[in-house]
Amino acid sequence: MAELHTGVGRQRGARPWPRPRRIATLSVHTSPLHQPGTGDAGGMNVYILEVARRLAEADVEVDIFTRATSGDLPPVVEMAPGVHVRHVVSGPLEGLTKEELPGQLCAFSAGVLRAEAARPPGWYDLIHSHYWLSGQVGWLAKERWGVPLVHTAHTLAKVKNAQLATGDRPEPKARVIGEEQVVAEADRLVANTGVEARDLISRYDAEPARVAVVEPGVDLARFRPARGDRDVVRIAARRRLGLPTTGYVVAFVGRIQPLKAPDVLVRAAAALRECDPELADELTVVVCGGPSGSGLDRPTALIELAGSLGIADRVRFLPPQTGDDLPALYRAADLVAVPSYNESFGLVALEAQACGTPVLAAAVGGLVTAVRDQVSGELVDGHDPADWAASLGRLLPDRRRREELSRNAERHARNFSWDRTVAGLLDVYGEATSAHRARLAAELAGDPALSCSW
Repeated sequence: MAELHTGVGRQRGARPWPRPRRIATLSVHTSPLHQPGTGDAGGMNVYILEVARRLAEADVEVDIFTRATSGDLPPVVEMAPGVHVRHVVSGPLEGLTKEELPGQLCAFSAGVLRAEAARPPGWYDLIHSHYWLSGQVGWLAKERWGVPLVHTAHTLAKVKNAQLATGDRPEPKARVIGEEQVVAEADRLVANTGVEARDLISRYDAEPARVAVVEPGVDLARFRPARGDRDVVRIAARRRLGLPTTGYVVAFVGRIQPLKAPDVLVRAAAALRECDPELADELTVVVCGGPSGSGLDRPTALIELAGSLGIADRVRFLPPQTGDDLPALYRAADLVAVPSYNESFGLVALEAQACGTPVLAAAVGGLVTAVRDQVSGELVDGHDPADWAASLGRLLPDRRRREELSRNAERHARNFSWDRTVAGLLDVYGEATSAHRARLAAELAGDPALSCSW
């Protein structure tokens, strides 16, 4: 397999890449204005928001096109100086699921093209699409505008279907085909990790030279350990959130759906009661998030599961946390659990570690990059609740080990920042633009060999 490159690494080279003036960011099915943790809002929302803000700070204007989902929203919202969210009316404002959106891609594409047509020619220098639905729109727009398309998948249907949670619905064939088309047409594909890059190449036949690894980041100013004695900070954070000030707290943060596997943590807590009842009686499991995806079929399923396992009194449910409450939850926890069946990266794991909280995560996808096994946390092979209970039973009573992991977690998280991510993306944008210009020049010169090169 050809060697994979990273945008950050290439940025250090001597070649100066052209920088775009304006970027059209496409996010069809979810808006960066939505609260992560419910519906379809999650790490991708955070990614788009943080990247757009920092691109604007680097004097690159960003227009984010997303589907209008409420009549109360204005057509355009200035999210930050130089960043505008444009709501495109395409289909009913409410009541459409993500799975029903392919039928509205024509209407969404028309709205995007009309917005650009109202501008002077050549308004956008580049398109960055997120998720396959947006990639389909980007494919059309790039042909119409004559600009390069950079695409970030965030999740891949073939990978999800290969690691499907028990009882979860597989991704449809239409999505698989749509992803294959976008992979073939995009000028550059941005992968969050080397694992995702290899999946694009091996499962989707992506040209290795067009795949760049640019790792996501974390807001190190917001997610950081609080100053002062760690025990005092932990107790204060628990009081703030209404959690027990004594005993152990293990937190799950994310959308409640089979893919994210919060049930594995709940079942592990029940299994721990079987093998170490005294420790289990000191444990509180916190589930922070809202039903999403196939989890909407039975939104109370996790509550019912805790009751059927006899641990309803040991499980607390919190809605998605905003502002300073989310860092407070990470600081309140002794461990943060990320038992997902698949993650393209795992921003929750990175946020928790930035707050100095070790992470217990499934050894899948991007989590093997986001968490340094046995250094900033532990990776668990598989999703057997007994294995997760064994890890909890080993880590929770071992204060010295958790303190060591905590220190390492904070240091590990410092290796990731959104500024670093944006630096890598700007490099990828520059590469895509240079290759696009070279291809156009070759076509004008009538050189078919060069015009087909990437």
